Amino acid sequence: MAKTAKKVAMTGNSACAEAMRQINPDVVAAYPITPQTAVVEDFSTFVASGRVTTEFVCVDSEHSAMSACIGASAAGARVMTATASQGLALMWEMLHIASALRLPIVMHNINRALSAPINIHCDHSDSMGARDTGWIQLFSENAQEAYDNTIQAVRIAEDPSVYLPIMVLLDGFIISHAIDRLEILEDKQVKDFVGEIKPPYSLLDPDNPIAVGPFDGLRGYFLEFKKVQNDALESAKEVVLDVAREYEKLSGRSYGLFEEYKLDDAEVGIVVMGSTAGTAKTVVDDLRNAGKKVGLLKLRLFRPFPVKEIAEALSHLKAIAVLDRSCSFGAQGGPVFLEIRTAMYGKNGQTPVSDYIYGLGGRDVGKDQIMKAYEDLFEAAKTGKAKDTPTFLGIRE
Repeated sequence: MAKTAKKVAMTGNSACAEAMRQINPDVVAAYPITPQTAVVEDFSTFVASGRVTTEFVCVDSEHSAMSACIGASAAGARVMTATASQGLALMWEMLHIASALRLPIVMHNINRALSAPINIHCDHSDSMGARDTGWIQLFSENAQEAYDNTIQAVRIAEDPSVYLPIMVLLDGFIISHAIDRLEILEDKQVKDFVGEIKPPYSLLDPDNPIAVGPFDGLRGYFLEFKKVQNDALESAKEVVLDVAREYEKLSGRSYGLFEEYKLDDAEVGIVVMGSTAGTAKTVVDDLRNAGKKVGLLKLRLFRPFPVKEIAEALSHLKAIAVLDRSCSFGAQGGPVFLEIRTAMYGKNGQTPVSDYIYGLGGRDVGKDQIMKAYEDLFEAAKTGKAKDTPTFLGIRE
């Protein structure tokens, strides 16, 4: 732990805004939407009080917010924003443009269910819907991780081998509005860590003119362009690890592509993302105390998906359960399940992998629901068979 770390009590949203203040981006363009509003609301007070030099742009929609971010980033500015749910959906076409133009925009997405019916509470349907837009996605378990991920995200996005936009994800209300204990760095530490942005090009450089987003038709290089874009996204995995190692020296907190919790000698394990990992860890502890060899893998990096690394970490398990906080309608399971099962098929096609969909629309997730998944795993380990269809945990009969 850094000797200069300061212990504070903050909500997850305030922790994100504090990290943004310390980063002091050149431009923030945003539109309020629950449960994200407090992020830009807090940050706007930093602007009004002169604690940052950021140009704060109040826009008329999330589509406009991302459009403004794209223009500012293409001009060479360090740019940040925040959104949630329907706001992220309204940005849809602009998300693709931001990544295709290789713009290192950092955005908080406070995970919230997509309507209908109207629901303002947490699930991962919004960011899962955007998983193929070309953005890096980092998930957070608590306010501390949301703060730390924000600072690291700047370095990851702006790395010359990456130069892509990145989402920092945290569960709505569960993290965003709950007060948590965390440690924050000194302003100078953050400033020195993120450094100055060094854009490879700028729209505002008349001596070195460039074409941005030109038409590329049948005889063009669209296919090659997309391959290069995908290569850059894949290269982010190593950069995530490099930045995490450097951040650990500064903060004393360790990060990776994922976290393994009592997984080394486990016989069965679950895969989970976000705040539910904290509850799941207590279930692991209870079962360990009862003599059961269980473990947990908490995903941090979802895009690019660390296929080989995850398959290696889970390869020794006799059965796996994946907890999905979103549906992939018409598919064989949720989006995280589909990724994990594909990864394990490439490593060991015999490992049974079952899917559990939980917590949609903010439905409470208790230890009993996670215990149910582990009980099913013990049976799957004996029979070698996974469930054919997803199990909806906590559903009312």
